[in-house]
Amino acid sequence: MSESACYILRTMLEKGYVLTSDVLRLVVMHMVKTEVGTCLASNYLVQVCHRFMEVNVSKRNNSNVMKPDTVLFNLVLGSCVRFGFSLKGQEVLELMAKVDVVADAYSIVIMSFIYERNGMRDELKKLKECIGHVPSQLLCHYRHLYDNLLSLEFKFDDVGSAGRLVLDICKSKDLPSVQNLEKPLVLSVGSHHIKSGLKIQISPKLLQRDSSLGVDSEASFVSYADSKLGITNKTLAKLVYGYKRRSDLPELSKLLFSVGGSKLCADVIDACVDDIGWLEAAHDILDDMDSAGHPMDLVTYRKVLSGYYKSKMVRNAEVLLRQMTKAGLITDRSDVLPEREEKDCENTELMALLFQEINAGEQMKVPSMLYELNSSLYYFCKAKMQGDAVTTYRKIQKMKIPPTVQSFWILIDMYSSLGMYREITVTWGDIKRNMASRNLEVTQDLLEKLVVNFLRGGYFERVMEVISCMKEKGMYSDLTMYKNEYLKLHKNLYRTLKAVDAVTEAQAQRVEHVKAFRKLVGII
Repeated sequence: MSESACYILRTMLEKGYVLTSDVLRLVVMHMVKTEVGTCLASNYLVQVCHRFMEVNVSKRNNSNVMKPDTVLFNLVLGSCVRFGFSLKGQEVLELMAKVDVVADAYSIVIMSFIYERNGMRDELKKLKECIGHVPSQLLCHYRHLYDNLLSLEFKFDDVGSAGRLVLDICKSKDLPSVQNLEKPLVLSVGSHHIKSGLKIQISPKLLQRDSSLGVDSEASFVSYADSKLGITNKTLAKLVYGYKRRSDLPELSKLLFSVGGSKLCADVIDACVDDIGWLEAAHDILDDMDSAGHPMDLVTYRKVLSGYYKSKMVRNAEVLLRQMTKAGLITDRSDVLPEREEKDCENTELMALLFQEINAGEQMKVPSMLYELNSSLYYFCKAKMQGDAVTTYRKIQKMKIPPTVQSFWILIDMYSSLGMYREITVTWGDIKRNMASRNLEVTQDLLEKLVVNFLRGGYFERVMEVISCMKEKGMYSDLTMYKNEYLKLHKNLYRTLKAVDAVTEAQAQRVEHVKAFRKLVGII
């Protein structure tokens, strides 16, 4: 059904017509319920945007192609997130800026998902700063934005920045709004240092009535209760492990007390003592709290002391006993017996999650350094600084860090904007090598971008190769879009020439590849 609907929409567009906004929303709303429909709807929206921009440039007044509205963009962007087309989502998002459509509160949250999936921390930070401290009634809605930014802080392995963000999150209810959110704000897409960079208008307080626009996803790091934001045990476990790994426990102690007072400190100390065996870390937090003028209670001290005795760390136990006596927590050492059994950690979820962090260790799916390099690569590519972009890409290769799909998308996007299709064939070679070594899991939107660019460059052997790869992986190919792209650029290519009439072997092969493509997309 999605293919039939999209065929009608495209036929109308070719004749210069687009359905009215209300009707088009309904059609697209049904299309984006499936992965194939999402692929088609996103490609159709891209076509509409390009047609609208062409009409604006030519100043034609007789065109019936209207500018797509915010709700339509939200439907497509939201489905791109749901079905894992974050790269396509980024392309659609940039088109939203180009056609000057205002992003509402739903758009902003969906943007945060796209930025998180694509590792674009700088973009997401700008988005957070732009909306400022939102009114309390919108905190629940924007929980996902904070969640996605916190996720990226952990992916970048920046525990200090994550800690500062946690403080912002936990104080969100107490801070007044610092922005005038009534009027649309202007946000740069890409670095604001790029003079020719895109700008998108955002209206953080504008909530469309259609509630079907949201992205169905649970927040992993940020909670919401009693009209305020908080952090989950997963966040807490990552912070504890991150600060411990960097031997920066004083900062951890300050953060814990600022976020949850002595109760949270006691929970973390319990988790460190029980089974995990971070006794000295627990002792350090006790000392930090005492130095800050917020000494822990006797129960928490006893917990650490019991852990020392169980681990036969007698000297450490003696030191702690002297501290307890000096603090007036005990008057007689016989009051604290080594044999006494202390209660197990009450926050068992925190302890289990801390175990997970320790076991995961340094084995991150994507090294944090690669996120940094991808950020540099994105900046250079958007600034059309080809030399610096290639140098950054070569640096990734020299460090023997497998590039991500985002790395390749950014590079292909730059080459495409410069019309450097031959360089894209070289990039495709790198992609194939990484696929062969199982270092890269390609996505449908990345391969589709390759097909479109190879069509534009006239590399039909590569076109058929990528389409074959998509078929092997069970990915959908939008053959109608490929057909339209071909007819726009190569309509009469080799229509009458046969392989036997070719002058060279290379030309004969090219004729065969063109014929194979024409047959595939149904061009007679």
